[in-house]
Amino acid sequence: MKILAATDGSKHGRWAVEWTAQVPFTVKPTLRVLHVVDIAGLRAPFMIQPLIAGTERYLQGEIKRLEKDAKAAKKETESMLKASGMKGTVVLDRGGVTTTIIKHAKRGVHVLSIGSRGLDALDRFMLGSASNYAIHHAPCSVVVVKEAPKPVRRILLAVDGSSESDKAVRFLLRHVNPSPDGPDREPVLVTVIHVMPFLKYPELRQAGKLLVQRYGEKVAKAGFQVGEAMKLGKPADEILQEAKRQKVDLIVTGAKGLGAFGRALLGSVSTRVVQHAACSVLVVR
Repeated sequence: MKILAATDGSKHGRWAVEWTAQVPFTVKPTLRVLHVVDIAGLRAPFMIQPLIAGTERYLQGEIKRLEKDAKAAKKETESMLKASGMKGTVVLDRGGVTTTIIKHAKRGVHVLSIGSRGLDALDRFMLGSASNYAIHHAPCSVVVVKEAPKPVRRILLAVDGSSESDKAVRFLLRHVNPSPDGPDREPVLVTVIHVMPFLKYPELRQAGKLLVQRYGEKVAKAGFQVGEAMKLGKPADEILQEAKRQKVDLIVTGAKGLGAFGRALLGSVSTRVVQHAACSVLVVR
């Protein structure tokens, strides 16, 4: 599996790289770390337009600073990869942040790893807005890293019965080891959650329970420990509350869900979950 990690030298950018070493992947992934230097978007803090007369000296100085910082970040990341034993390369590229990340994500990448925040606006990377753009436009699965990486042992899997939910389950079964190696050898617990709106029809609630059981059986058969949660309410809110209650390390959801008549709307739900979750979120395509 190939993972693209977007970084900008901030702690959130480093977390996006380090996260890949904390997931118990069945096969050690190949990592490509991307640092984007956004020259075209450079502005002085007092400027509305990118360039006006009299600011050329300032801009040239900022360009040199950005390129120097990028080279330093590249060297630091290469040292990090070597120390952690991760296989990978570090590349620098120029261009708009979001368009450049998506361009690289189209090159046979399976997962894009990106921090939820980055350097401040004057440094022009703005990983926060880039992560929001990525979950909607990346051609691959996207993980938005929200906290300092730690071993992934508790996963919340949000499902709604759609084909995108099936993809999320297949990702777990294919790429995550249910019994990772390590000194504690703690197995991975996957809690399957499905949220139904408040309805008066008991047969629909029963269908929701059967849906959770069906997915739970698939996950259990693969060797994971399994928990089940069938909730009533607003999907995003219930997912976030369950993730907080269980102190999960990762939320996994599909990029899209059932249509409006199916009442799940995982597409909009995944966006809200990414924006408000305290833990990292993997949106599977």
